[in-house]
Amino acid sequence: MPIVPLKLPKMGESISEATIISWLKNVGDTIEIEETILEVATDKVDSEVPSPCTGVITEIRFQANDVVPIGEIIALIDATETSNTAQEISNEEVKNETVKSPQVTNTSSSNNLEFKTQNSEFIRNPDAFLSPLIVSIAKKENMTIEEVQSIPGTGAEGRIRKSDVFNYLKNRTYPLASRPQIQAQTQQPKSSYNPPPIKYVEGHDTVVEMDRMRKMIADHMVYSKHTSPHVTAYIEIDVTNMVNWRNANKAPFQEKYGERLTFTPLFVEAVAKAVIDFPGINASVSEDGKKIIERKDINIGMATALPSGNLIVPVVKNADEKNLKGLAAEVNHLANASRENKLKPEEIQGSTFTISNVGTFGSLMGTPIINQPEVAILALGIIKKRPEVITTDKGDEIAIRSMMYLSLSFDHRVVDGYLGGSFLRKVGDYLEAFDPKRKI
Repeated sequence: MPIVPLKLPKMGESISEATIISWLKNVGDTIEIEETILEVATDKVDSEVPSPCTGVITEIRFQANDVVPIGEIIALIDATETSNTAQEISNEEVKNETVKSPQVTNTSSSNNLEFKTQNSEFIRNPDAFLSPLIVSIAKKENMTIEEVQSIPGTGAEGRIRKSDVFNYLKNRTYPLASRPQIQAQTQQPKSSYNPPPIKYVEGHDTVVEMDRMRKMIADHMVYSKHTSPHVTAYIEIDVTNMVNWRNANKAPFQEKYGERLTFTPLFVEAVAKAVIDFPGINASVSEDGKKIIERKDINIGMATALPSGNLIVPVVKNADEKNLKGLAAEVNHLANASRENKLKPEEIQGSTFTISNVGTFGSLMGTPIINQPEVAILALGIIKKRPEVITTDKGDEIAIRSMMYLSLSFDHRVVDGYLGGSFLRKVGDYLEAFDPKRKI
């Protein structure tokens, strides 16, 4: 019978590796075609990998917590139904193929490192992309940016992976003291403040271990505050026309298009329009901190709370190119997929600007943390009715209006008060100027 390789499937354009969470089957187990065989994780998304055929597992090459490159053979299956097999290789090919494992990769990286350490200077790639995870590891290991950028990356297009850093640390022989100019740039003054010990009573207080996603969120938030000097601006707007229009049209909209009409697609629409007016807000800062990269695509991330309490940011791609029906359909799909843990890896990647609807939880306003590598994030507060002084043809009057606060946190390295304030005001203008006679 043919031996079928189970390869780690592609999980998104920029994803080059995944971490194995757990195997649901063992060597010797019989599996059916499309039956889930293991669970893997990439960034914030957990995915299930199905079997490509019916058969018996004869070999498992990686274990839980191993970081595996996309396309790597992770298991072999002795197929019993070749007609259902999408891809087969002969026993001889499997026998002759080098079985790749983290140890083999370590050996390769080690050889590269030995070659490098013979030189007195780092062989550095200043354009190397450093993910928040890599930066977090580097900080814990007291590594300089130059040192990290000198590590040979084995990911796509030479990207430095977590396993590359760990392999490097096992063979770390650089005399860091011989680089005093780098140390002086990166060494932080030692604080005289000693954090107080956290005391708790076992059996009385509850100690909860952070899950993997919460740890990643924590790392990302700390990295963002460490990277970007945050400034937050606020405005208050009158959204009475938008609220009345949405309340009057949500039932007809769902009947016509089969989609729920929430406020979120209206917010995304206004943000996308404002980004076109102020493209500088749709940007990132280069790794060396010296260049501003303005994005052509307008991909709006929408911070979404999961049932577990964790946060995830699915992305409405090319939001400026979608009409209200398209935006509503995409927002509903992403929200449902988030709640059901069915988001695809590519659906949480590539955002260029993020919104966070803190009003969902009753908050009047918020001071959101920037979703790196973006340069700004918008928080939308709760919509509340209250008496306001408005100007009419008869003069000033007191009327009941639907009011809300918008707050924009921005990276003051590249976004100054003019750009941040103007963009925020423009979003407010679009929401306030909502056409009450708009057709669905």
